[in-house]
Amino acid sequence: MRITEKLTVKKQLISFEVFPPKTDSAFDSIERSVRELAAFNPDFMSVTYGAGGGTSKYTVKIASLLKNKLDTTALAHLTCASTTKADITRMLDTLKSENIDNILALRGDLPENFSERQGDYYTYASELVSEIKNYGYFDVGAACYPEGHPESNGLDEDISHLKIKTDCGADFLITQLFYDNEVFFSFMDKIRGRGISVPVFAGIMPITNIKQIDRIISLSGTKLPAEVTAFLSKYRDNPEDLKKAGLDFAVKQISELCENSVEGVHIYTMNKPEVAETILRQFPRC
Repeated sequence: MRITEKLTVKKQLISFEVFPPKTDSAFDSIERSVRELAAFNPDFMSVTYGAGGGTSKYTVKIASLLKNKLDTTALAHLTCASTTKADITRMLDTLKSENIDNILALRGDLPENFSERQGDYYTYASELVSEIKNYGYFDVGAACYPEGHPESNGLDEDISHLKIKTDCGADFLITQLFYDNEVFFSFMDKIRGRGISVPVFAGIMPITNIKQIDRIISLSGTKLPAEVTAFLSKYRDNPEDLKKAGLDFAVKQISELCENSVEGVHIYTMNKPEVAETILRQFPRC
């Protein structure tokens, strides 16, 4: 089922993100995790693409497993910065042949030789959105950044770029992770004021270890509310208590979002069924 169709029958959606293996030898363990996550009956599951499309064949394989064997709506990520237009078309043909009808259109990380590369590439995610919509068949999602994209010159500029993506046909948006709900609510007010009316799913990454959150902060500069800063400081040397505090905070964050009529919550599971189970046990559904 297309994600837009699900939104016509459910007020709020709960979804998971998983990532594919990098090698054949790792596939079985990832497949077990994916099967366990699908058993929680999320409204859809997204499958990442990997830097430079390096795991693209596994993206298709996992998405096909979800859609065709596990009866779970699949959202396949597709990036364009390191993928030629011809390869994009081939990927669209492949996804269609596997009955996968939802795509998250992303620019992806820029390759080292981005300014010197040869070939026919899309430069912006908005161009990829347009290409997929012109192809037909697919629902198309896009990414958004409540705190602004790290490469942008501020949130207002970033929202202008986001408006281009929705004008090009993006059917829904999934946010980058955030930990301060007030940042999300402010962002929603701003984009609605700019005429962006498509559904927005809030991306939530539960904090489960200190290295994870340190890396996130270093890469994205994500703001942390005082409550998070406090338990990170308190449990920095206590992994189990930090994980429990992080999951408790995720439940609290999701509860507040759903109480404020968010259209969906997208949980970055890091392929850990126990993370999803803990959250859903405490807070089964929006």
